Amino acid sequence: MDKILIIIKKIIPKSVFRFLQPFYHKFLVCLAAFFYAHPSEKLIVIGVTGTNGKSTTAHLIAKALEARGDKTGETSTVFFKIGDKEWLNDKKMTMLGRFALQKMLKQMVQAGCKYAVIETSSEGIKQFRHLGINYDVVVFTNLTPEHIESHGGFENYKKAKLELFKHLEKSKRKKIDNKKINKAIIANLDDEHAKDFLNFKVDKKIGITIKNNKSDLVDQALTVENTHSKLKGISFSTDNVNFKLNLIGEFNIYNALSAIAVGLSQDFELEEMQQTLSKIKGVPGRMELIKEAQNFTVIVDYAPEPESLKQAYNTVLKLKKDNAKIIHVLGSCGGGRDIARRPILGELAGKNADYVIITNEDPYDDDPMEIINNVVEGAVKEGKVLDKNLFKILDRREAIKKALTLAKENNLVLITGKGSEQAMCIADGKKIKWDDRAIAKEELKKLF
Repeated sequence: MDKILIIIKKIIPKSVFRFLQPFYHKFLVCLAAFFYAHPSEKLIVIGVTGTNGKSTTAHLIAKALEARGDKTGETSTVFFKIGDKEWLNDKKMTMLGRFALQKMLKQMVQAGCKYAVIETSSEGIKQFRHLGINYDVVVFTNLTPEHIESHGGFENYKKAKLELFKHLEKSKRKKIDNKKINKAIIANLDDEHAKDFLNFKVDKKIGITIKNNKSDLVDQALTVENTHSKLKGISFSTDNVNFKLNLIGEFNIYNALSAIAVGLSQDFELEEMQQTLSKIKGVPGRMELIKEAQNFTVIVDYAPEPESLKQAYNTVLKLKKDNAKIIHVLGSCGGGRDIARRPILGELAGKNADYVIITNEDPYDDDPMEIINNVVEGAVKEGKVLDKNLFKILDRREAIKKALTLAKENNLVLITGKGSEQAMCIADGKKIKWDDRAIAKEELKKLF
C-alpha cells in the first residue's frame, strides 16, 4: 500500500493529493478492518496516548491485566506482544500501519487474548489509523509540545489527541462473554490539559495524581503516599496498598498509576496487580541500567524531546553520587521532526551535564552534521566549549565509546534519543541495524 501511495503522489498534483489524502487513509482503514474481520470487536481494547510515558504505561497495563491469567496483546514503541510471545518493536513505528495493526489484532484474537493495549500516536490518529479500532479504555498520560511542525502548531497536536477520545465516546459498546464492556477514560490530573481529555461522555472516568489534584469530572481519583525513587526502583502506596516496581525515576509513578487505574476500570483489585507489577524487571531503553564490569553508572533512555529529557535529568541529578560527573551522549531527529527542539536539547545537556557529546541519531534525508550543529548551538549557549567539555562525533558508536572512555569511578553516563530502538534511519529510506544498549555493552567489554 505504501508503494501505491508513492506512485499516486508522483502522478497527482500536490494540492489535489492533499485534498484526497484523508479519503485515501479512511478507505484503507475501513478496508483493513473489513479484511481482518474487525478483530477489535472481540477484544477489550485499551489505547494509550499523550506525549511522554506512553510505551512504559502500555507495557505496565499489559502486565497488570495479566494478574488474573488473562492473555494480553500489546503494540508500542518498545514491544509487540501476543499472549505469551513478546518481542522488541523492530519496525521504527509507534503505531503500526492499518493492515499491519489489524493483522496483529487478529493474531491476538486467534491466540486467545482478552485484552489489547495499543500505544496510539498523534501521527497515527492524523492518518485515521484509530478509526478501524473499537477502543474501550483510553489513557491520557500528559501533553507537552511535540511534533509541532508536523501538526502545524500545538493546538492542532492537541486536537489530534482529542480525536481519539471523540472516537471512544462515539464507539458502540461491546458484549464479550455475555458481559457489557463499559467505556472508560484514565487521565493524569496533574497535567493542565486533563480537563479537555475528560470532557467526554463515557461510563467511567478515573483520575490519577501525585500532587493530590481534584477534579469534578472524575468518578474516582487515585492518589499516592510514601513515594520513593532510587536507583533500585520506585515505591509508593495508594489506598493503603504498597507498590514496589523495578523502574527508575519518579515519573514512572505516573505510568504505574495509569496501569493500576486501567486495572480498576476492569474490576481488578489493587492487591491483584501488586505482585504482577513488582515482577517487571524494567522496560527496555527506558532508564535502563547497562551493567558490565565498570565502576560507573550507564543509563540508556529514550527521551527524544525536551520534556522527557527534563524528566530524565530530574531523576539522574537525584541519583548521582556527590561530586560525580555526568557525561551525556545525545543527538536529534531529522525527517521532518521538530527542528526547534534541537537547540533546546543541547541547552538541557549543556546545563546539566559535565561533558556533552553530540552525535548522529536518525537523520533520515537531512544532513546529520546540520542536526548535530543545531544541538551544539544550545550546549554552547549554556557555556560548553568545543573539544573541551563538548564534542561533535558523527559516528554514534564512537560517541558512546568516547563517553565511556571519559567516565571515571562513580560517574554517570547518560545515552538518550533512541532507547531500545532496533534501527537507525538514514537517507533514501534505508535503515541501519542499531541498539544503543548493545553498543554500550560491546564497548564496555572492550574497556573492562
